[in-house]
Amino acid sequence: MTFEPEVIVVGAGLAGLVATHELVKAGRRVLVVDQENRNNLGAQAFWSLGGLFMVDTPEQRHLGIKDSYELARQDWMASAGFDREDEDFWARQWAEAYVRFAVQEKHQYVHDLGLRSAPVVGWAERGTGVADGPGNSVPRFHLTWGTGPEVVRIFAEPVLEGEKSGLVRFAFRHQVDNLIVEGDAVVGVSGTVLEPTDLERGKASSRTAVGQFELRAKAVVVTSGGIGHNHDLIRKNWPTERLGACPEYMITGVPAHVDGRMLAITENAGGALVNRDRMWHYPEGIHNWNPIWPHHAIRIIPGPSSLWFDATGKRLPVPLFPGCDTNQTVKAILATGYDYSWFVLDQSIIEKEFLLSGSEQNPDLTGKDLKAALRSRGGKGAPAPVEAFKEHGVDFVVADTLAELVTGMNKLARGPQLDLADLERQIVARDREVSNSYSKDLQLMAIGNSRRYLGNKLVRDAKPHRILDPAHGPLIAVRLNILTRKTLGGLQTNLDSQVMRPDGEPFAGLYAAGEVAGFGGGGVHGYNALEGTFLGGCIFSGRAAGLALAKTLA
Repeated sequence: MTFEPEVIVVGAGLAGLVATHELVKAGRRVLVVDQENRNNLGAQAFWSLGGLFMVDTPEQRHLGIKDSYELARQDWMASAGFDREDEDFWARQWAEAYVRFAVQEKHQYVHDLGLRSAPVVGWAERGTGVADGPGNSVPRFHLTWGTGPEVVRIFAEPVLEGEKSGLVRFAFRHQVDNLIVEGDAVVGVSGTVLEPTDLERGKASSRTAVGQFELRAKAVVVTSGGIGHNHDLIRKNWPTERLGACPEYMITGVPAHVDGRMLAITENAGGALVNRDRMWHYPEGIHNWNPIWPHHAIRIIPGPSSLWFDATGKRLPVPLFPGCDTNQTVKAILATGYDYSWFVLDQSIIEKEFLLSGSEQNPDLTGKDLKAALRSRGGKGAPAPVEAFKEHGVDFVVADTLAELVTGMNKLARGPQLDLADLERQIVARDREVSNSYSKDLQLMAIGNSRRYLGNKLVRDAKPHRILDPAHGPLIAVRLNILTRKTLGGLQTNLDSQVMRPDGEPFAGLYAAGEVAGFGGGGVHGYNALEGTFLGGCIFSGRAAGLALAKTLA
């Protein structure tokens, strides 16, 4: 019997799985098309740390965190900075709807599917010290117990059950090249069948063609991801006026299949593509000594204590401390004329404060192994993956004295040679401030505030100490590179995830969700992400598409 899908979903990542899950619940027939093989089910989300932005949750309340819709909305809108009448029209509405969803409803939604969070809520993207400015006023980063693979699992399992029952089919190694438009509606997709492969997840696959295909359905949902591995497209859209000149050297935080192809394909078919200059790249990128995909790099998610120096050896301007304001930090780094910067820290800080992005870098959390997590996070020494980077990572310098450290840093420098005396002067001045429980050093003040939160004091923040104290050695320097990651603009969609045309009318038969839609509306984050919003945006927009189509096709 021929399978006749009612909906075609382009992309088997998280947003596509969520949309398919909602359609299966409604008894709809879905064909999921993806250019990679079955091993890549869940796509980029699988490699994530699994953080979810949620508001007023049991985990927050247990830790004494007072959060609310009003506070979260204030933070979101200040961070987004919406300022474009047409391009932000739907993005504003998505932002309002997403923050409402993040208040308890999201927690219940994923909890009912079996997802659980680690007990300590993380405090990411803390802003620049202004109450009504960008950043999270309180900790909201809920780390999934099981990280990215667990987030994928709770949606993949019911979809795979749908495959067993005959409601879902997969067409792997099918690369969509065109949307089929008849009249004013999208009625299907066509493209290239790629040669079969059994490559492991994340490995770059062949683009050798072995055939062509044409598939039809009542509706198409595009969930193909962003542009994070496509450096040419990043450079083309780089916001030079806002962030400075595009980095000459960038490293890549997403697999090779995150190529942005469907953005142009959908735009050429008649969909509205907006806010293409909005993107989210990290300043704390390091080369992976044990890569999975081409040019594989990861991010250090730092605690507050490392001293941050630009390529010329000057501390970054206040209040650009670790974990505060990603975009402004990138701007400050690029303003020096160079595309890298430095952390300077010690063994006590790296043991407590370095968290590496990526499910594969956190085997204890990913494997949901409580005993291993307690040994790794609570015992002596840094977690094993962190120590491995310290030993093998090309961006790391370890030394017993500052003179030896600076010599090593200068060997790695892609720009000016650092001056030992000047670096020592700045570190000594900071170290003198540690003698008191109060200080005029704003970074130490920020650390004090951070440690007032019990979660940080217990498991995240190192106790303030003199960095040049040999008792806390050895000294460590890390060369930090610009790491490509998220696409914040994308296909403009209404609140049902239906793609809009440039004239403001819905494009019949065409929907989009996840990063390809700017996580909803063509840019729900505006200019700044509050973190934990990549997975949450895929869930919310994929859910919206699935629910809308389930109702429309009824």
